[in-house]
Amino acid sequence: MFAIITPALITGAFAERVRFVPFLIFSLFWTILVYNPVCHWVWGKGGWLAGLGVLDFAGGLVVHATCGAAALAGVLVIGARRGYGKTNFMPHNLPMTMLGTGLLWFGWFGFNGGSALAANEIAATAFVATHMAGMAGMFMWVVMEWLTLGKATTLGAASGAISGLATITPAAGFVGPNAAIVIGCLAGLCCFLAVSAKSRFNLDDSLDVVGIHGVGGILGTFCLGLFASKSVNPDGADGLFAGNVAQLYYQCVGIVAVALYAFIVSWVLFKVIHSVMGMRLEEDAEVEGMDSTEHSETAYNN
Repeated sequence: MFAIITPALITGAFAERVRFVPFLIFSLFWTILVYNPVCHWVWGKGGWLAGLGVLDFAGGLVVHATCGAAALAGVLVIGARRGYGKTNFMPHNLPMTMLGTGLLWFGWFGFNGGSALAANEIAATAFVATHMAGMAGMFMWVVMEWLTLGKATTLGAASGAISGLATITPAAGFVGPNAAIVIGCLAGLCCFLAVSAKSRFNLDDSLDVVGIHGVGGILGTFCLGLFASKSVNPDGADGLFAGNVAQLYYQCVGIVAVALYAFIVSWVLFKVIHSVMGMRLEEDAEVEGMDSTEHSETAYNN
């Protein structure tokens, strides 16, 4: 199930402009060539990152870093939506956005807590850390909006919550509640800055996959090297703040290896499939909308 949700996350970066069938083919090959190897490196028996000592409780590297790297590659290959920078692409239905955020938040308890593979103290630890980080991420994102824009927004609160949830994912079963709050606050700050910077690079990441999931997964993996404690999880490791400098080094090696591998292989896959089949919608189809042109249906039949 983690393998199937990761390509689904990637779609958010180039929503509204990639054809359905080429993306299905990309998803199949991406799962085989990117997700499966990285999953084995980190979680598999005999995986080289696991053997080195890299920790990832629920997918900061395996899910969020890989999808963020792939999303960046996809945006670079496919390009921006027509009218990007000139047309308002804000969400058309904020109540639905908030409903989706609530569903994600609830589901994240299974995503992180369930990664303990048992109903035990570690699962409870992950459950609490997940909730605390989500709230802290929401809080910090709203604070950043107040400081920079002068107003807090509902969309910002939703984005902040997801940033906190994504960032705590690798550390959820290895840190306590206080560390989770700090990690959530860092997530709200760093992911807000990352999303704010995308326009400077003219990157049309529709749903901020790179800025929230990619940056969040990498940040959470790094923070794990700082805050991890064997007093929380005896099967884990101590981090820098518990006197183990080596763990931070291991986490950094994991970040570099996974991000580079996922980006390079994803970029090649996008290039090849785009050259052979054409992933980008035709201009008329993009203007009319994928609901109609790709699936012969509409969201609202008024």
